[in-house]
Amino acid sequence: MFLPLGDEPNPGGIPWVTYGLIAINTAVYLFISLPLSLVRPDANDPLLMEYVRVLLETLPRDRFVESEVVQQLSSYDLFVFDHGFRPAAPAPIALLTSMFLHAGFAHLAGNMLFLWIYGDNVEHRLGPVFYLTAYLATGVAATLFHTAFDLGSALPLVGASGAISGVLGFYFVWFPHNRIRLWVFLFPFFMNVITLPARVVLGFYLAFSNLLPFLISQGMPGGGVAYGAHIGGFLGGLGWAWWAGPTRSVSTRHDGYRCGPTVPLLSAGVLVAKMIDAGQFSDAAQAYFRLTPSQSRCFLAPAHSISLGDWLRHNRHAEAALVVYQRHLRDYPLGPLSAEAHLGAGLVQLNTLGQPAAAYQHLVEVFDHDPEPAVRRQARHGMNEIAER
Repeated sequence: MFLPLGDEPNPGGIPWVTYGLIAINTAVYLFISLPLSLVRPDANDPLLMEYVRVLLETLPRDRFVESEVVQQLSSYDLFVFDHGFRPAAPAPIALLTSMFLHAGFAHLAGNMLFLWIYGDNVEHRLGPVFYLTAYLATGVAATLFHTAFDLGSALPLVGASGAISGVLGFYFVWFPHNRIRLWVFLFPFFMNVITLPARVVLGFYLAFSNLLPFLISQGMPGGGVAYGAHIGGFLGGLGWAWWAGPTRSVSTRHDGYRCGPTVPLLSAGVLVAKMIDAGQFSDAAQAYFRLTPSQSRCFLAPAHSISLGDWLRHNRHAEAALVVYQRHLRDYPLGPLSAEAHLGAGLVQLNTLGQPAAAYQHLVEVFDHDPEPAVRRQARHGMNEIAER
């Protein structure tokens, strides 16, 4: 048994959307799922007869008889049958309602634990509105992915795990260096709390907890876990995160420098480089930020790019500095001064923007680029500061 307990580092602030989603799912369970699960269905309800028919057609005949099936059903089973998503009888509204229904307390608790651990980092990176949009969209994608492999199923699909798997896909791309605390219970051989890199934990979740069972269970009726939904949601979040890129700041035209003079593009690189060499950083920044993100690609040589970013950072133009550092990493991801770019971006996010979780990703990357001793010391100091926080 492997149970995640938490992750580190975490962003500052309160993840209101994550907490709101947890509250809504919990409220649905307490005020709908739990009360209805304690009530027997009306024997004359047409929906009961339809559900029993579906169960008898789906489940092996040697395991159940009709009287046994009816005795085990509750009013909540009929509610799920009506509001869950059924691939054989798809209803558009059920794509959303099914995300907030769960098969029981254990199902709810497991999903909310995952959302609580991984959701805050992704919400902080995307922002509340885009995060909620991504959550719902990947949840829908998860359901449709599952449906594509089970078109004839009349059994309802419920649970937030598809949408939460989408959150995990975002996390896998954007927070590869985060650490996950796991409780490992392999009685009687090993029982302890360990810490592993996020990509190891999430890679195991995708490959061994979902992909392998999904392949093994193909063609088997009456499965209780929608592995296809987990895989579809994860792939949806993964693809969205890679499409969006590592950061939105690369695509930003910083407001503070839009009023600078227009410079002909063919000669701008030379002129901006001369401004930087002459110490005219304010003029250089104004010319640089007049460019569109695509025009700025490989616009400056690595040394000039880092010099401009460092000047902006030291002169408290934090967001502008982050744009320059991130564009440097876009243009020269493994090239000259990439360690310095990661360091600069990390220090801006840590010391000025209050984004320790995002800063951590950059500071860890510094050590993969053969940094100079001074750069290594600054990155280590920043990581120690994050640990203390």
